[in-house]
Amino acid sequence: MTSWKTKSNIVLSLSVLIALVVLGQIGMYATHLMFGMNVHLNIFEFCLSLFKQQSFYYNLITYAMNAFIVHMLLIAIIRLVQQYMRLTRFKAVMKSLQLYLLTEQLEQRFDVLPRASMIVIEHAQPLAFTMGFRKPTIVLSSGLVRLLDEHELEAVIMHEAFHWRNYDALKLFVLQLISQSLWFIPLTRWSYANYKIMCELQADEHAIKETGSELGLGGALLKMVHSSGVLRNVAAASPVLASFSDEAINYRLQQLVEPRRTIPLKLETPAIVISVYGLLLLMSMTILAMT
Repeated sequence: MTSWKTKSNIVLSLSVLIALVVLGQIGMYATHLMFGMNVHLNIFEFCLSLFKQQSFYYNLITYAMNAFIVHMLLIAIIRLVQQYMRLTRFKAVMKSLQLYLLTEQLEQRFDVLPRASMIVIEHAQPLAFTMGFRKPTIVLSSGLVRLLDEHELEAVIMHEAFHWRNYDALKLFVLQLISQSLWFIPLTRWSYANYKIMCELQADEHAIKETGSELGLGGALLKMVHSSGVLRNVAAASPVLASFSDEAINYRLQQLVEPRRTIPLKLETPAIVISVYGLLLLMSMTILAMT
């Protein structure tokens, strides 16, 4: 049976490959516009070649494609700037809420990560998530520490430690950025939605392996779901996070109850069909451009 790690790598690679192909096509088209070079295998240039140069339809298609490309790039730039600003503000808020003594105590009790990789904040809700890209940080709340027993708290920390080591916050943001920028390719949204599920299932498997039992993880998950331990009041303004109790709850509970049973991925048939037809059209036009 294919592991979640293999499946998640396939989904991540698929989305990144699609983005690279589209960016490559845009780069070749930009080269054609700026330097007048006739670049083969470029879908945009092939579309223009179907019309007589300087005709009304030729100019109309040129303006439409240019506007489409600019719109797509603007979405990506705006999302990057938003994420940077949100993450900067969010880190500052988390730092202002940090409980240094409790942080030090937990670091000594659960010595699984380098120092300064985990902080505990003053917050009534039970929260656990990993934030940041280049240097991720695990954030736990005082409400979480009060709610969970020793084994449950260990399972949550092991779960987030997997996200920390796997740079899941960064990967999730990359997939979200691709899905929002390439909104016209539904397969990218499918990849983003399913990767969120698979990275949570991987983190759960890691926590179970490290703690030696499903009881701690299951107890923590049920308690946090019951307590609604998510950042609901700031969700719209928060950066992309790898959160313990905010994704794939049904799938994760199913894995705990029946760990040997295969869990199917979320399948959106219209999205897959549209993407496959689009890719086939792209391949056909590329072949025509070569002849």
